[in-house]
Amino acid sequence: MAFDDFSIRTSRRQFISGAAALSALPAFGAAGRTVASGSITAKRRLGTLEVSSVGLGCQVLTGLYGPAKDLNEMIALVRAAHDRGVTLFDSGEAYGPYTNEQLLGEAFQGIRNEVVVSTKFGWDLGRSNRPSRRDSRPEHIREVVEASLRNFRTDRIDLLYQHRPDPEVPVEDVAGTVRDLIAEGKVLHFGLSEPSIDMIRRAHAIQPVAAVQNEYSLMWRGPEKDVMPVLRELGIGFVPFSPLATGLLAGAINADMVFGEQDARRRVLRLNADQRPENLAFVDRLRAIARGKEVSLSQLSLAYLMVQYEGVVPIPGTTQLSHMAENIRAAEVALNDEDLGAIAEALSMVESARMYPGQGAT
Repeated sequence: MAFDDFSIRTSRRQFISGAAALSALPAFGAAGRTVASGSITAKRRLGTLEVSSVGLGCQVLTGLYGPAKDLNEMIALVRAAHDRGVTLFDSGEAYGPYTNEQLLGEAFQGIRNEVVVSTKFGWDLGRSNRPSRRDSRPEHIREVVEASLRNFRTDRIDLLYQHRPDPEVPVEDVAGTVRDLIAEGKVLHFGLSEPSIDMIRRAHAIQPVAAVQNEYSLMWRGPEKDVMPVLRELGIGFVPFSPLATGLLAGAINADMVFGEQDARRRVLRLNADQRPENLAFVDRLRAIARGKEVSLSQLSLAYLMVQYEGVVPIPGTTQLSHMAENIRAAEVALNDEDLGAIAEALSMVESARMYPGQGAT
Protein backbone atom coordinates (compact mmCIF):
# COMPACT_ATOMS: atom_id res chain seq x y z
CA MET A 1 0.00 0.00 0.00
CA ALA A 2 1.54 3.29 -1.06
CA PHE A 3 1.77 6.23 1.32
CA ASP A 4 -0.66 8.30 -0.75
CA ASP A 5 -3.17 5.44 -0.69
CA PHE A 6 -2.96 5.09 3.08
CA SER A 7 -5.85 6.89 4.72
CA ILE A 8 -3.89 9.07 7.07
CA ARG A 9 -6.12 11.99 6.18
CA THR A 10 -8.79 10.37 8.27
CA SER A 11 -11.73 12.69 8.80
CA ARG A 12 -12.89 13.46 12.30
CA ARG A 13 -16.19 11.74 11.50
CA GLN A 14 -14.40 8.55 10.37
CA PHE A 15 -12.17 8.54 13.44
CA ILE A 16 -15.10 8.98 15.82
CA SER A 17 -16.89 6.18 14.00
CA GLY A 18 -13.93 3.85 14.52
CA ALA A 19 -13.62 4.82 18.17
CA ALA A 20 -17.31 4.25 18.70
CA ALA A 21 -17.04 0.80 17.15
CA LEU A 22 -14.28 -0.12 19.56
CA SER A 23 -15.96 1.34 22.62
CA ALA A 24 -19.06 -0.71 21.83
CA LEU A 25 -17.16 -3.96 22.15
CA PRO A 26 -17.94 -5.96 25.30
CA ALA A 27 -15.08 -5.84 27.79
CA PHE A 28 -14.47 -9.54 28.33
CA GLY A 29 -11.18 -11.39 28.70
CA ALA A 30 -10.18 -14.59 26.94
CA ALA A 31 -12.01 -16.69 29.50
CA GLY A 32 -15.20 -14.61 29.28
CA ARG A 33 -14.55 -12.80 32.54
CA THR A 34 -15.48 -9.11 32.69
CA VAL A 35 -12.43 -6.84 32.61
CA ALA A 36 -12.52 -3.58 34.55
CA SER A 37 -11.70 -0.45 32.56
CA GLY A 38 -8.67 0.36 34.73
CA SER A 39 -5.57 2.19 33.57
CA ILE A 40 -1.95 1.19 33.87
CA THR A 41 0.02 3.43 36.20
CA ALA A 42 3.16 1.40 36.94
CA LYS A 43 6.31 2.50 35.12
CA ARG A 44 9.53 0.71 34.26
CA ARG A 45 12.82 1.82 32.74
CA LEU A 46 14.53 0.74 29.56
CA GLY A 47 17.96 2.07 30.38
CA THR A 48 17.12 5.68 31.22
CA LEU A 49 13.89 5.69 29.21
CA GLU A 50 10.74 5.54 31.37
CA VAL A 51 7.76 3.72 29.85
CA SER A 52 4.55 2.06 30.95
CA SER A 53 5.26 -1.36 32.48
CA VAL A 54 3.33 -3.02 29.63
CA GLY A 55 3.46 -1.70 26.07
CA LEU A 56 1.56 -2.43 22.87
CA GLY A 57 3.08 -4.46 20.05
CA CYS A 58 1.64 -2.82 16.95
CA GLN A 59 2.60 -5.16 14.09
CA VAL A 60 -0.77 -6.92 14.21
CA LEU A 61 -2.60 -3.65 13.59
CA THR A 62 -1.67 -3.73 9.90
CA GLY A 63 -1.88 -7.47 9.32
CA LEU A 64 0.09 -10.42 10.67
CA TYR A 65 -2.52 -12.99 11.61
CA GLY A 66 -4.56 -12.35 8.48
CA PRO A 67 -5.71 -9.31 6.48
CA ALA A 68 -5.29 -5.89 8.05
CA LYS A 69 -8.17 -4.72 10.21
CA ASP A 70 -10.18 -1.55 9.64
CA LEU A 71 -7.80 1.41 9.76
CA ASN A 72 -10.00 3.67 11.83
CA GLU A 73 -10.71 0.97 14.41
CA MET A 74 -6.99 0.32 14.83
CA ILE A 75 -6.28 4.04 15.25
CA ALA A 76 -9.02 4.11 17.88
CA LEU A 77 -7.42 1.11 19.61
CA VAL A 78 -4.09 2.93 19.84
CA ARG A 79 -5.81 6.00 21.26
CA ALA A 80 -7.68 3.82 23.75
CA ALA A 81 -4.39 2.26 24.88
CA HIS A 82 -2.96 5.73 25.41
CA ASP A 83 -6.05 6.74 27.36
CA ARG A 84 -5.43 3.74 29.65
CA GLY A 85 -1.85 4.77 30.38
CA VAL A 86 0.12 2.82 27.76
CA THR A 87 3.10 4.88 26.58
CA LEU A 88 5.28 2.36 24.71
CA PHE A 89 4.13 1.57 21.17
CA ASP A 90 6.35 -0.79 19.18
CA SER A 91 6.53 -0.58 15.40
CA GLY A 92 9.01 -1.17 12.56
CA GLU A 93 9.50 -0.04 8.98
CA ALA A 94 9.09 -3.65 7.80
CA TYR A 95 5.61 -3.89 9.33
CA GLY A 96 3.28 -3.43 6.43
CA PRO A 97 5.84 -2.36 5.30
CA TYR A 98 5.66 1.32 6.21
CA THR A 99 1.90 1.35 6.85
CA ASN A 100 2.32 0.46 10.52
CA GLU A 101 4.40 3.56 11.16
CA GLN A 102 1.93 5.64 9.14
CA LEU A 103 -1.04 4.36 11.15
CA LEU A 104 0.70 5.29 14.39
CA GLY A 105 1.67 8.67 12.97
CA GLU A 106 -2.02 9.39 12.49
CA ALA A 107 -2.99 7.97 15.90
CA PHE A 108 -0.35 10.07 17.71
CA GLN A 109 -1.58 13.42 16.39
CA GLY A 110 -2.14 15.63 19.43
CA ILE A 111 -0.52 13.17 21.88
CA ARG A 112 2.97 12.81 20.40
CA ASN A 113 4.70 14.13 23.53
CA GLU A 114 2.83 11.62 25.70
CA VAL A 115 3.98 8.45 23.91
CA VAL A 116 7.24 6.62 23.23
CA VAL A 117 7.73 5.95 19.53
CA SER A 118 9.68 2.73 18.97
CA THR A 119 10.69 1.48 15.53
CA LYS A 120 13.35 -0.55 13.72
CA PHE A 121 15.77 -0.57 10.80
CA GLY A 122 17.87 -3.33 9.30
CA TRP A 123 16.16 -4.81 6.23
CA ASP A 124 16.50 -4.25 2.52
CA LEU A 125 12.84 -4.24 1.56
CA GLY A 126 13.62 -4.18 -2.16
CA ARG A 127 11.23 -3.57 -5.01
CA SER A 128 8.78 -6.13 -3.67
CA ASN A 129 8.50 -4.28 -0.33
CA ARG A 130 9.44 -7.48 1.49
CA PRO A 131 12.46 -8.12 3.73
CA SER A 132 14.90 -9.75 1.30
CA ARG A 133 18.21 -9.40 3.12
CA ARG A 134 19.64 -7.65 6.13
CA ASP A 135 21.02 -4.17 5.60
CA SER A 136 22.45 -2.11 8.45
CA ARG A 137 24.92 -0.06 6.43
CA PRO A 138 25.24 3.40 8.02
CA GLU A 139 23.84 5.14 4.93
CA HIS A 140 20.84 2.80 4.91
CA ILE A 141 20.19 3.39 8.62
CA ARG A 142 19.99 7.11 7.89
CA GLU A 143 17.62 6.55 4.96
CA VAL A 144 15.31 4.46 7.11
CA VAL A 145 15.31 6.99 9.96
CA GLU A 146 14.37 9.84 7.61
CA ALA A 147 11.51 7.76 6.18
CA SER A 148 10.34 6.77 9.65
CA LEU A 149 10.30 10.39 10.78
CA ARG A 150 8.07 11.21 7.83
CA ASN A 151 5.79 8.23 8.47
CA PHE A 152 5.37 9.08 12.15
CA ARG A 153 5.10 12.79 11.35
CA THR A 154 7.54 13.58 14.12
CA ASP A 155 10.97 15.10 14.63
CA ARG A 156 12.51 12.27 16.67
CA ILE A 157 12.37 8.53 17.24
CA ASP A 158 12.31 7.77 20.97
CA LEU A 159 13.71 4.23 20.69
CA LEU A 160 15.41 2.94 17.54
CA TYR A 161 16.29 -0.75 17.23
CA GLN A 162 18.45 -2.68 14.83
CA HIS A 163 15.80 -5.20 13.77
CA ARG A 164 18.23 -8.09 13.26
CA PRO A 165 22.03 -8.37 13.30
CA ASP A 166 23.70 -7.80 9.95
CA PRO A 167 26.64 -10.20 9.41
CA GLU A 168 28.13 -7.78 6.88
CA VAL A 169 28.21 -4.72 9.17
CA PRO A 170 30.11 -4.62 12.49
CA VAL A 171 27.85 -3.71 15.37
CA GLU A 172 30.30 -0.93 16.26
CA ASP A 173 29.41 0.78 12.96
CA VAL A 174 25.71 0.39 13.73
CA ALA A 175 26.09 1.78 17.25
CA GLY A 176 28.26 4.63 15.98
CA THR A 177 25.68 5.65 13.40
CA VAL A 178 22.89 5.65 15.97
CA ARG A 179 25.14 7.60 18.33
CA ASP A 180 25.51 10.26 15.65
CA LEU A 181 21.74 10.33 15.07
CA ILE A 182 21.25 10.80 18.81
CA ALA A 183 23.71 13.71 18.76
CA GLU A 184 21.62 15.23 15.94
CA GLY A 185 18.41 14.85 17.96
CA LYS A 186 16.72 12.55 15.44
CA VAL A 187 16.93 9.53 17.77
CA LEU A 188 16.81 9.50 21.58
CA HIS A 189 17.61 5.90 22.59
CA PHE A 190 19.25 2.84 20.99
CA GLY A 191 18.03 -0.76 20.98
CA LEU A 192 19.03 -4.14 19.56
CA SER A 193 16.78 -7.03 18.56
CA GLU A 194 18.03 -10.63 18.73
CA PRO A 195 21.72 -9.75 19.26
CA SER A 196 24.39 -12.06 20.62
CA ILE A 197 25.83 -11.37 24.08
CA ASP A 198 29.07 -10.25 22.48
CA MET A 199 27.18 -7.80 20.27
CA ILE A 200 25.37 -6.31 23.25
CA ARG A 201 28.64 -5.60 25.03
CA ARG A 202 30.39 -4.23 21.94
CA ALA A 203 27.47 -1.97 20.98
CA HIS A 204 26.98 -0.75 24.56
CA ALA A 205 30.63 0.35 24.69
CA ILE A 206 30.01 2.68 21.72
CA GLN A 207 26.48 3.89 22.47
CA PRO A 208 24.57 2.86 25.61
CA VAL A 209 21.89 0.34 24.71
CA ALA A 210 18.52 1.16 26.29
CA ALA A 211 16.73 -2.08 25.41
CA VAL A 212 17.13 -5.50 23.88
CA GLN A 213 14.10 -6.99 22.15
CA ASN A 214 14.01 -10.79 21.87
CA GLU A 215 11.42 -13.50 21.72
CA TYR A 216 10.53 -14.44 25.30
CA SER A 217 7.50 -16.18 26.78
CA LEU A 218 6.60 -19.14 28.93
CA MET A 219 7.03 -21.19 25.74
CA TRP A 220 10.59 -19.92 25.15
CA ARG A 221 12.63 -19.07 28.23
CA GLY A 222 16.11 -19.10 26.73
CA PRO A 223 16.77 -15.42 27.54
CA GLU A 224 16.59 -16.18 31.26
CA LYS A 225 19.84 -18.15 31.00
CA ASP A 226 22.00 -15.97 28.76
CA VAL A 227 20.61 -12.55 27.86
CA MET A 228 18.95 -11.43 31.07
CA PRO A 229 22.00 -11.70 33.35
CA VAL A 230 23.96 -9.43 31.01
CA LEU A 231 21.11 -6.93 30.82
CA ARG A 232 20.93 -6.80 34.62
CA GLU A 233 24.68 -6.21 34.77
CA LEU A 234 24.62 -3.37 32.24
CA GLY A 235 21.30 -1.79 33.26
CA ILE A 236 19.64 -2.50 29.91
CA GLY A 237 15.90 -3.04 29.60
CA PHE A 238 14.35 -6.14 28.03
CA VAL A 239 11.33 -5.97 25.71
CA PRO A 240 9.92 -9.44 24.96
CA PHE A 241 8.16 -9.82 21.64
CA SER A 242 5.49 -12.52 21.28
CA PRO A 243 5.17 -12.65 25.09
CA LEU A 244 1.89 -14.56 24.70
CA ALA A 245 3.34 -17.00 22.15
CA THR A 246 1.23 -15.79 19.20
CA GLY A 247 -1.98 -16.16 21.20
CA LEU A 248 -1.31 -19.60 22.66
CA LEU A 249 -0.78 -18.16 26.16
CA ALA A 250 -3.86 -15.97 25.81
CA GLY A 251 -6.14 -18.95 25.27
CA ALA A 252 -6.76 -17.88 21.68
CA ILE A 253 -5.65 -21.18 20.07
CA ASN A 254 -7.66 -24.40 20.16
CA ALA A 255 -7.12 -27.88 18.80
CA ASP A 256 -9.24 -27.39 15.69
CA MET A 257 -8.10 -23.92 14.63
CA VAL A 258 -7.00 -23.62 11.00
CA PHE A 259 -4.87 -20.64 10.01
CA GLY A 260 -5.51 -18.78 6.77
CA GLU A 261 -3.03 -18.22 3.96
CA GLN A 262 -2.15 -14.73 5.25
CA ASP A 263 -1.77 -15.84 8.87
CA ALA A 264 1.86 -15.96 10.04
CA ARG A 265 0.95 -18.61 12.60
CA ARG A 266 0.85 -21.18 9.78
CA ARG A 267 4.66 -21.23 10.04
CA VAL A 268 4.92 -21.50 13.85
CA LEU A 269 6.21 -24.96 14.71
CA ARG A 270 4.67 -25.11 18.17
CA LEU A 271 1.23 -24.76 16.57
CA ASN A 272 1.59 -27.59 14.06
CA ALA A 273 -0.32 -30.85 14.33
CA ASP A 274 2.53 -32.66 16.09
CA GLN A 275 3.25 -30.10 18.80
CA ARG A 276 -0.08 -28.39 19.38
CA PRO A 277 -1.74 -31.06 21.61
CA GLU A 278 1.12 -31.10 24.13
CA ASN A 279 1.30 -27.32 24.20
CA LEU A 280 -2.44 -26.97 24.70
CA ALA A 281 -2.19 -29.37 27.64
CA PHE A 282 0.47 -27.07 29.12
CA VAL A 283 -1.85 -24.08 28.60
CA ASP A 284 -4.59 -25.93 30.48
CA ARG A 285 -2.26 -26.37 33.47
CA LEU A 286 -1.45 -22.66 33.42
CA ARG A 287 -5.13 -21.80 33.11
CA ALA A 288 -5.84 -23.72 36.32
CA ILE A 289 -3.16 -21.70 38.14
CA ALA A 290 -4.60 -18.44 36.78
CA ARG A 291 -8.10 -19.45 37.83
CA GLY A 292 -6.86 -20.04 41.38
CA LYS A 293 -5.49 -16.50 41.49
CA GLU A 294 -8.61 -15.03 39.85
CA VAL A 295 -6.60 -13.61 36.97
CA SER A 296 -6.68 -14.40 33.27
CA LEU A 297 -4.29 -16.74 31.49
CA SER A 298 -2.64 -13.85 29.63
CA GLN A 299 -2.22 -11.84 32.84
CA LEU A 300 -0.50 -14.78 34.55
CA SER A 301 1.75 -15.35 31.53
CA LEU A 302 2.82 -11.71 31.34
CA ALA A 303 3.26 -11.38 35.10
CA TYR A 304 5.68 -14.32 35.08
CA LEU A 305 7.93 -12.51 32.61
CA MET A 306 7.79 -9.26 34.55
CA VAL A 307 8.79 -10.84 37.85
CA GLN A 308 12.03 -12.21 36.37
CA TYR A 309 13.67 -8.77 36.03
CA GLU A 310 12.48 -5.27 36.81
CA GLY A 311 13.63 -4.16 33.36
CA VAL A 312 11.20 -6.44 31.51
CA VAL A 313 8.49 -4.57 29.57
CA PRO A 314 6.37 -6.97 27.49
CA ILE A 315 4.62 -5.73 24.34
CA PRO A 316 1.66 -8.05 23.67
CA GLY A 317 -0.06 -7.29 20.40
CA THR A 318 -3.80 -7.35 19.86
CA THR A 319 -6.49 -5.83 17.65
CA GLN A 320 -9.17 -6.09 20.35
CA LEU A 321 -9.88 -3.47 22.98
CA SER A 322 -10.94 -6.01 25.61
CA HIS A 323 -7.69 -7.98 25.23
CA MET A 324 -5.58 -4.82 25.42
CA ALA A 325 -7.36 -3.76 28.61
CA GLU A 326 -6.83 -7.23 30.04
CA ASN A 327 -3.14 -7.40 29.13
CA ILE A 328 -2.14 -4.10 30.71
CA ARG A 329 -3.59 -5.22 34.04
CA ALA A 330 -0.88 -7.88 34.23
CA ALA A 331 1.18 -5.15 35.88
CA GLU A 332 -1.12 -5.49 38.93
CA VAL A 333 -0.61 -9.25 39.32
CA ALA A 334 1.71 -10.24 42.19
CA LEU A 335 3.16 -13.75 42.04
CA ASN A 336 4.29 -15.34 45.30
CA ASP A 337 6.59 -18.31 45.84
CA GLU A 338 3.67 -20.73 45.73
CA ASP A 339 2.54 -19.34 42.37
CA LEU A 340 6.03 -19.51 40.93
CA GLY A 341 6.43 -23.06 42.20
CA ALA A 342 3.21 -24.13 40.50
CA ILE A 343 4.31 -22.46 37.25
CA ALA A 344 7.73 -24.13 37.49
CA GLU A 345 6.06 -27.51 37.89
CA ALA A 346 3.97 -26.88 34.78
CA LEU A 347 7.05 -25.71 32.90
CA SER A 348 8.86 -28.95 33.69
CA MET A 349 6.31 -30.77 31.54
CA VAL A 350 6.86 -28.79 28.33
CA GLU A 351 9.91 -28.25 26.12
CA SER A 352 11.07 -24.65 25.78
CA ALA A 353 11.43 -23.90 22.08
CA ARG A 354 11.69 -20.95 19.72
CA MET A 355 8.79 -19.76 17.64
CA TYR A 356 11.01 -19.60 14.55
CA PRO A 357 14.23 -21.53 15.32
CA GLY A 358 17.43 -19.99 14.03
CA GLN A 359 16.47 -16.32 13.90
CA GLY A 360 18.71 -13.63 15.30
CA ALA A 361 22.22 -14.08 16.64
CA THR A 362 21.41 -15.76 19.96
